Amino acid sequence: MKHLGIVACSTEGAALCYREVSLVGSALIGTHAHPEVSLHSHSLADYMACIYRDDWAGVAELMLSSTRKLAQTGADFVICPDNTIHIAFDRVTPRSPLPWLHIADVVAEEARRHRYRCLGILGTKYTMQGPVYPKKLAAAGLDAHVPELAEQERINQITFDELVNGKFTKSALRYFQDVIGHLKRLGCDAVVLACTEHPLLVTPEDSPLPTLDSTRLLARAAVEFAITR
Repeated sequence: MKHLGIVACSTEGAALCYREVSLVGSALIGTHAHPEVSLHSHSLADYMACIYRDDWAGVAELMLSSTRKLAQTGADFVICPDNTIHIAFDRVTPRSPLPWLHIADVVAEEARRHRYRCLGILGTKYTMQGPVYPKKLAAAGLDAHVPELAEQERINQITFDELVNGKFTKSALRYFQDVIGHLKRLGCDAVVLACTEHPLLVTPEDSPLPTLDSTRLLARAAVEFAITR
């Protein structure tokens, strides 16, 4: 099996990804089994300092720093369970010592498998306003909608003030449900939880639309890559 490297950003999202790798490994390989895993994380504060000043080159340097350290541990490939910093992805891969799986490619593949046509996108405001999902979904022949600007700001606030700090409240869930309901009325037939903390708040049972959990989908794809390719 290939050795998986995880380039972590936020703690909650990275922890969920690591846990899912273990669970998927047990299901696909055997009881208690999973690929060898190494994880490296710079402080979320370091990433946010770059993001707040729109310094995506700086974000790329942090991602590359983690990748090089993971390569030194023996990792064969890497993933990043953080949608926002995939904005810097194209700055990273030409200089990366290791191959990457892209989180939005994995989501698009799953959406096509389910024959979804139009996806709602929830994430940080950087993800909802950024190029990562529009580009990948369009290439897969999929349409997408994002929430209104005021909704984006509130989702972003909940994400950074609450979710990344492990705080998950009923009021936050109700707000997300209202926004997903709005996306459903716009014609979306599924919603992408395109922030690694969002599936910790919104479960499939709680969502007005079928969910595409980017974190867990990436973890599964990584295990499958580790054992079959």
